Formats: sequence, C-alpha cells, structure tokens
Amino acid sequence: MQVTETLNEGLKRGYAITVTAAELEAKVNEKLAEAQPEVEMKGFRKGKVPMALLKKQFGQRLMGEAMQEAVDGAMNKHFEDSGDRPAMQPEVKMTNEDWKEGDDINVEMSYEALPEIPDVDFSGIELEKLVVKADEDAVNEALNNLAETAQEFEAREEGAAAEDGDQVVIDFVGKVDGEAFEGGAGDDYPLVLGSNSFIPGFEKQLVGTKAGEEKDVTVTFPEEYGAEHLAGKEAVFTCKVKEVKAPKAAEINDELAKKFGSEDLEGLKAQIAERLEAEYAGAARAVMKRALLDKLDGLVSFDLPPSLVEAEAKQIAHQLWHEENPEVQGHDHGEIEPTEEHTKLAERRVRLGLLLAELGQKAEVEVTDAEMTQAIMQQARQYPGQERQFFEFIQKNAQMQQQLRAPLFEDKVVDHIVEQAKVEEKEISKDDLQKAVEALEDE
Repeated sequence: MQVTETLNEGLKRGYAITVTAAELEAKVNEKLAEAQPEVEMKGFRKGKVPMALLKKQFGQRLMGEAMQEAVDGAMNKHFEDSGDRPAMQPEVKMTNEDWKEGDDINVEMSYEALPEIPDVDFSGIELEKLVVKADEDAVNEALNNLAETAQEFEAREEGAAAEDGDQVVIDFVGKVDGEAFEGGAGDDYPLVLGSNSFIPGFEKQLVGTKAGEEKDVTVTFPEEYGAEHLAGKEAVFTCKVKEVKAPKAAEINDELAKKFGSEDLEGLKAQIAERLEAEYAGAARAVMKRALLDKLDGLVSFDLPPSLVEAEAKQIAHQLWHEENPEVQGHDHGEIEPTEEHTKLAERRVRLGLLLAELGQKAEVEVTDAEMTQAIMQQARQYPGQERQFFEFIQKNAQMQQQLRAPLFEDKVVDHIVEQAKVEEKEISKDDLQKAVEALEDE
C-alpha cells in the first residue's frame, strides 16, 4: 500500500493512495477463510467447502467489501501516522474507473486539516463578574405578579356587561353548514375573555354580553387548524351566557404564600428573592461569557479551514434570513448567499469553537450521562404529555444528542477558563444588568 502526498497548501491536503491487487486478494482470502467454517453447500459437509469453490461463489461479492476496508484502513493509518485531523469528511474518489479484477486500486483523498491551536495563558485574562441583589421593589413586583396569576373571579352585579379580562361561564354549540360537529359543544365552560384560548375572534364577540343572554358567534377556523375537516371553514357557535365574573387579584398574605409552597409570606419573599438572584446570576454569567469569548478571540490567531467557515457562514445567513422572513416556514426557497458580515461572524465562531474544543480536550472536560439526562428532561418539558416520546427520540438520534451536548461542553470549558482567570465582582443594579444583556442582543 502506497500513500503519496500531492497537495500541501495551508490546511489543504491531498494524497494518492494505491492498494495493490495482491493486498486486495489477500483480504478476500482472509474473509473467505473466516466464513469457511460456517458455510454449507450441497455435496460438502459444513465447513469443508474447498476455498477455490468458495472464491468462485462469493469472491466477487466480497471484493467490494475488501476494497472499502482497504481504502478505509489506508486512510486511518495515514491519520494515525500524520496526526492530521480532518475538519470535515475527507473527499475520496477512485481514479482508475476502468478497474478490473487483478488491477491495483488508485484513490485520491483530499481534506482540510484542523489547525494547530496555540496555548493560551488564562492567568492574564481579567474578567468582571456582575452581581445584582434582589431589592424590595423587585421582590414586591414579582409578588404582585404571583398574586395576579392566583387571581379568582367573582360575580359582577346583575345586568353588568362582560369586559375584556372578565370570565364568562357559557354553554355553547358550534355548527358548520348548519350541522353540529364533534368537540364543538360544552356546558358551564369558564372562558376568560382575552385569553386567546378559543378560535381567533371568538372571545372578542362575547365582550359586552350579559348573564342570561344568548349570542351567535361567527368565526372561521384557521387554514392550518388541526382538524382537517374544519380547517378554513366558517362556524356559528350559539352561546348562552350564564354568568359574568370580574377578576379579583389574590390578597398578598400568608394564604397566598401557602398556595406557592411556602409556610408564610416572609418565606415566599425569601423564595422569590432567591429565584430572582438566580436569574440575575444567569444573565450576569452570559455577559461575562461574552466578555471572555471576546478576549479569547483577540488573544489567538490561527488558520481556519475554509470549508468550516463557508458552512458556518451559510448557516448564519440562512438563519438570519428566516428571522427576517418568518412567514416562510419551509426551506424550499432560493439559495441565500452569505455576506461579508456573515463570513466575518462565521470566522469568529469557527475560531472560538476550535479553540474551546481543544481546551476542553486538553483539560479532559466531559459531559456526564447525568448532565445529558437533565438537559434532555428540560427540553422534554416543552412537549407536555409527550415527554416519554421525546426522550426516546433523543436517545435514538445521535445528531440531536450532539446538539444538546455541545452547549453543555462549551459551558464547562468556559467555567474551566474562568477558574484560572482574574475575576473581580462588581455589584450593579437590575437596570444596569438589563442594559448589559440588551447590549449583547444588539451585537
């Protein structure tokens, strides 16, 4: 087997690989010898079929496997000997297309190697850790919001008209083309006007109704409605308003605290303060992480694999285009060409991605099974009632697992760097933290 270098420019590599006919034949014979003890053929006892007959019967079929294994083996040996790590899957093609049995195999392999990552002295990195305390105003604001979520409804005075935000208790029957349909009726249904829990336009038509009234509500089901036989159809709902109730915020007292799992109001306030400070700490960490990445980006410089930059730039351009064109749901649109700005951002992402991956590998950073399970469970909560199916889907999908593992790995590498950097705490207000977070989003 011969491997000859044909290209070495920057990170681009090219090699000509020759696998001799003798090596191929030896591999085929090896495979036949492995299979011989289990082969049964008419006229011969199991395991006693002559090699010549086996080769005539199965040789051609095994030749393809032998060729693939030989080329793969040559590639693997090359990467072991050279120490190169390809940035993306190497491009491999057979050059002697008129190959026939008895000929050598000639293959061309090309790839872009990952660059050598320089060492970084983390002790010289200075970072600022923003600290925000949960003040009384913030706790009271959160407390008031909790009271609103725990609101109850009490009957309005007789003859009062329903207002937006009120709860109306209704009986209703829906019909399409004069015919009632399954799931279109209900009794004593408590509907909060403005909650958008019914078909668009339904709740608005009940504003101004009074207890004891009947009203026909005419709406059109959305084109993308789940039930195909109703999608896009006009429906008339005959509604009988039985009660009109006004919202009443829960009183802020020990009883409210107990509803949220605290023994008393002071305990609930402490719980809220702890939660707020955890939220502030998360936001402050994002600010510090961006500052760290900015410093790392300025500290290191190395060649970047053009294929990785190009792929990342296309991904950025595609994502931003969809954010600007939210009405386009699918991907059946024209090709989106990355701009210079997209490419510049892609270079930063690729550079930092390669650096963090190298630093994590050297520090032997690992994402544990327990951390992965926790991440999957957090994602699964976005699919109420389907958590088990989501969990099983992730378990069977290696690409999705990698998408969940990557940010966990990155955060652990960031923590590893922060531990060695010079970090100074700075106490600021919630508003100043908010401005710092907004500045991140604007970049």
